[in-house]
Parts: sequence; structure tokens; C-alpha cells
Amino acid sequence: MPLALKDLVLKPGRDRAVRLYHPWVFSGAVQKLPKAETGDIIRIVDAEGKALGMGFFDSKSQIVARIFHFGEAVEASHSFWKEKITRALALRKELVATPETNTYRLIHAEGDGMPGVIADVYGGHTVVLQLRTQGSERLAGTLVDILKELGFERAYLKNKQYDGETSAGSIPDGFLFGEGDVAFNTLENGLQFEVNVATGQKTGFFIDQRVNRKLLGEMSAGKKVLNAFAYSGGFSVYALANGAAEVHSVDISKDAIALANKNIALNFPEANHTGIAADCFNFLKETEEQYDLICLDPPAFAKSIGAKDRAARGYKELNMKGIKKVKPGGIVFTFSCSQVIDRDLFRKIVFGAAADVHRNVRIIEQLSQPADHPINIYHPEGEYLKGLVLYVE
Repeated sequence: MPLALKDLVLKPGRDRAVRLYHPWVFSGAVQKLPKAETGDIIRIVDAEGKALGMGFFDSKSQIVARIFHFGEAVEASHSFWKEKITRALALRKELVATPETNTYRLIHAEGDGMPGVIADVYGGHTVVLQLRTQGSERLAGTLVDILKELGFERAYLKNKQYDGETSAGSIPDGFLFGEGDVAFNTLENGLQFEVNVATGQKTGFFIDQRVNRKLLGEMSAGKKVLNAFAYSGGFSVYALANGAAEVHSVDISKDAIALANKNIALNFPEANHTGIAADCFNFLKETEEQYDLICLDPPAFAKSIGAKDRAARGYKELNMKGIKKVKPGGIVFTFSCSQVIDRDLFRKIVFGAAADVHRNVRIIEQLSQPADHPINIYHPEGEYLKGLVLYVE
């Protein structure tokens, strides 16, 4: 019996992106919208009626459909979604999850063929979900059942802090199943971090910097290190774990600095570490300190295309200040997690900053997000984290 799905019809000649497996359908490509509600599963067809895929419909967004299956329609059943999640989990167990790293991203939205769904695992037992669309919200019950079947003890829904485009919000934040403390310790490469899944940034921790933290640590032995925009002190912990002589963690939030201090104490009670609650731009401008290694990992300066130019100016100013404060022969780790600032633009911004402060700068590493944040090759928008490691003469 054929599936009774409403059809979204693409304009003649506007189906190329979908045929190339791009999972977003923009409103300008649509000839006829389906008679469906936001969140409904619909079929995407070309102008001749040939089925191209299935997705979640969103009448309130420029992205009117987010495709989770390409080709002829199939039943989006419990087993359909479980197969996707089981494959995702197998990839993490192969590449990331170990007894020393029980914190990882389980589902990375389009990167795992599940648009609108983010799922991070903490402590190996607690899954924190972000369901960013009404379509993905309708999967909540199915996701709960599957996560239980896969052996996870708890799942916490956390949508309120997400500040990107979303049509979700019908389910309140809180535990979807299981109970207990929202704050607990988790492991990353054998290092301990306290995570609060209710109040922490993102889903509780910046999991996407795991590989980059390890690299910074490996370059920190014997060095005086500045971790700007430190949040919970991740880069600081790794620097100290690898023998940094001294570490300063700076963040505008007093609560963040308190958490960074706690994470340092969890791992290195006698560390030579100073937490400083201050605006990082002002700190870099006013401090007389010079550092052997500086990490610049700010929050996203641009959350929409309209903020792109302002964000570019912010990144340039920040990198100018950072490059000025590193000693000759020093290292600067610099990042952008703004999706609208692509890799090439970010590199041009850092080039401009280096040129304006008149220092010889060489790129020695180019950084991205780790294996548990896979980038769908047909969806380059999924590559949001980019970084450079600079050697400054």
C-alpha cells in the first residue's frame, strides 16, 4: 500500500540540488507547497512528479523542507530511525568512545541524516537532546524508545538555550526519561570535567573542541598560556595536563571562571592557574602580559548572514590583539564557530589582522570539527568550526 504523503513540487529545473543530495529545499525552488502542517513528513517530487525524497515540512522557514531520506518514499518507522541511530553510534564507538572518553556527539543533524536532531552523550549514560524543528520534535517519543533500547540511562531535552533559527519549542526542557543530578563529572581523554546539562553552554560542554584541545596541550609544555573566552577551562586543563608552566583563563562570566577553576582543581589541585573574570577584548588591550601560547575561542560572532560583516570586523580586531600579545616564536590558536564565516573568509580575516600588526605569521595547522561531528559532503553548511594554529615571529 503506497504511503499517503503530501507532495512538495519543485519548479522545473530547480531540482538539481536535491538530485545532488543536498538536504535543504528553499522556498524559491518550490512550484507547489503541500497541504501540510509544519512538522509533517512530506514527499519531495520534481515537476514531473518523480519522487526525490522525504523530509520535514516547515511553512515558517525559508528552508521549507529538510530531507532525511532520498529516493522513493519509505515508511519512517521506529526501525527506520533506529537503523540511522545505530549506525551513528557504531561510528562513534569505532572512532571516539573509549573508557577514557565517555563524552561525544551521537547525532549530528544533517551529518547523520537526521536534520534538526542533536544528541550528545555525557558520562556514557546521559544523552542531551536538542530538537531544533517541529519535525524533529515529533520524533521525541521515538528517540526516547530507541535510546532506552540502546542502553542509555537518561535523556535530557535542552532547547531553550539554542539561539539559531528554530520552529521547535512545544516540549519543555527537562528529563525525557531517567532522573538524577543535572550536574556531574564526565571524562575526555582521561581528564575530568564537571558538566551541567541544564545550565551549561550548548548541551553542557564544547565537545567539538576535543581534538583541538589535545593538540594545544601537546604544544603547551613549559609555556605561559592564555586561554581567552575560557568558559569551563577546557583548553586550560589540557595545557596543564601537558606541563604548561602557567595558565591564565579569561572569560567575561564569573560563573564560567568559577567552573574553570573547579575543573582545574578536579585534575590539578596545585596547578599554577589564574582565573580572570573580564571582557577578553579589554583584557587583551590592557594587559602588560606576554604569552608563549594564546587560545582565542570566542562564541559565534554571527548567527545570521546579516551579521556577517560585523562579525568579520570582530574576528579581525580579536586576532590583531591576540597576535600583538604573543611572544616572538609564540603560538596562537584562533577559532570561529560562526557558520556564515566560512573557512576561506576566516583565513582572509586572520591574514588582514596579521598584516595590520606587521608581524610575520605562518599557518602550521588548519583545524576543524572532530569525527563525531561529521560533515555530510553534500551539505557543506555542516562545517561550522574552523581554526588556525599560527606561528608568530
